[in-house]
Amino acid sequence: MKTWAIVVAAGSGTRFGTEKQFAPLGSETVLERALRVASAQCDGVVAVLPASAPQPSGVTAATGGATRSASVRAGLASVPADVEIVIVHDAARPLASHELFKRVIDAIAAGADGAVPAIPVVDTLKRVEDDHVVATVARDDLVAVQTPQAFRAALLRRAHESNPDATDDATLVELAGGKVVIVPGERANIKLTVAEDLALARALLEDDQA
Repeated sequence: MKTWAIVVAAGSGTRFGTEKQFAPLGSETVLERALRVASAQCDGVVAVLPASAPQPSGVTAATGGATRSASVRAGLASVPADVEIVIVHDAARPLASHELFKRVIDAIAAGADGAVPAIPVVDTLKRVEDDHVVATVARDDLVAVQTPQAFRAALLRRAHESNPDATDDATLVELAGGKVVIVPGERANIKLTVAEDLALARALLEDDQA
């Protein structure tokens, strides 16, 4: 099945302190690593970038929107019409492995409408109001989801037709009636949110190469 990836890298990095997608990670930048792994598993890749960013070689470039969902739609507009599977991946998760990409692709090939990596929630979760704990949330049936997330292209396009917003694309596909399945995620597939996360990513990368 023809597969393309949309690598979302259009954020300004407000919490990180700078545009984290261009931060160095090993011999590459965060963005370069994410694009390299996605390119190895897909027939084509769209990098969704800030308007002022230079275009990476070997991929299609699109300019991001005001929200993450708008940036995904900008990427979708550059995905050829005959593509059957679209993967949406955050460049801020640069340690996602080749195997993780393959797992979500295989789940779509097996019949799912969407596939997302997930790891069990291990922390105790509390619901709070005005800094007061009002409930402890049972975690037995909760998971934390990651990217890359894979979808049947036609369904992902339909899910975005009314220009909705959500924190991930699986939410939009679920709302559109799609069947989304879980595949095993990776603990090392951390999301770079604050500057300290980059130091952790570098340490994990060094351990993996040791």
